[in-house]
Amino acid sequence: MVGGLAPPPEEEEQERELDAQRQVIFVLESAQLETAQVGKSYQLLNCDDHGNYLMKHKKDPALYRPDITHQALLTILDSPLNKAGKVKGIYIRTVKNVLIQVNPKVRIPRTFKRFSGLMVQLLQKLSIRATNGPDKLLKVIKGPVTKYLPANAKRIGFCERSDLQPIQTFVQQQLDDAVPAVFIVGAFAHGEIDSSYADVEIAVSQYSLSAAYALARITNAMEMKWGIV
Repeated sequence: MVGGLAPPPEEEEQERELDAQRQVIFVLESAQLETAQVGKSYQLLNCDDHGNYLMKHKKDPALYRPDITHQALLTILDSPLNKAGKVKGIYIRTVKNVLIQVNPKVRIPRTFKRFSGLMVQLLQKLSIRATNGPDKLLKVIKGPVTKYLPANAKRIGFCERSDLQPIQTFVQQQLDDAVPAVFIVGAFAHGEIDSSYADVEIAVSQYSLSAAYALARITNAMEMKWGIV
């Protein structure tokens, strides 16, 4: 409102339409979510608890970091960007090429132990339903992930060898509010993402960043762009 006058109804309608078009989708690539029967129960393999088991089966314990996915999900789900309803989709693709769809309204367990139990249940039952309704909060779906992304979306991958540019500058200058943005982030300790379906690759720091910290930068930049406090 300027000078006590409300904006014309057509301007308000245009702003509502534009706000509805503002969408962000996250893809967590190469997540290490693998279950195995250890003793009498199935467990989510991780380097801290299953080092001997992994070495016995000729697997590198350093690669088994499901905690990275846990931290990444918490960063996205806890963000004001998600609480404002702008995160329209979250997908996880594991190193075993299992594709998981995450409902942005899900409440992920805060502790890693409980998160591990949830992932074991998901990978065995293929879906997790809400306790108070029919909605599936987590489910295994058929790939590739590209068939679930909007046709007009701009897909952004991250690579340390790409051109370095601040994420705030990129989202302000390169992203159109009317075009959904897909951010592809690696959920692993070491390596590079499969960026074959990215439209553009950028580097947002001269240093290696954890998935959670990279996602924090992305969500914060989008919040600043859209005035989400």
